[in-house]
Amino acid sequence: MWVVDGDTIHVRVGRRLEKVRYIGVNAPEVPHPEARGWREGGPRALEINRRLVAGQDVRLELDLVHRDNWGRLLAYAWVKRGRKRVMANAEMVRRDYAQVMTIPPNVKYQERVLKLQREARKARRGLWGDG
Repeated sequence: MWVVDGDTIHVRVGRRLEKVRYIGVNAPEVPHPEARGWREGGPRALEINRRLVAGQDVRLELDLVHRDNWGRLLAYAWVKRGRKRVMANAEMVRRDYAQVMTIPPNVKYQERVLKLQREARKARRGLWGDG
């Protein structure tokens, strides 16, 4: 597995390597050779996502639309934390290193993630809080 940024990972699905975009969230971009300028918070969001999913067995859950216009697989990414599974998409929002970006019809966890965003902002966590 390879973590691209705060909302995108590469995972092996069978024999294919898939670029997976987290459904329902958007994290700041990280600079790369083709990017212009710097997106504040991108490197921090990348690091938080890396800590969540790198080296983990990631279970992907699809919604109604499976791919975006760029061919990326759209999914909810679940990783094991202790005895339970945690959705990386939601955890990035809970920690306030990504914000809600819902694109219908992929709205299965919209209310859950919106609630986490409200709580994160109120607690002033992550990128949009005090840190």
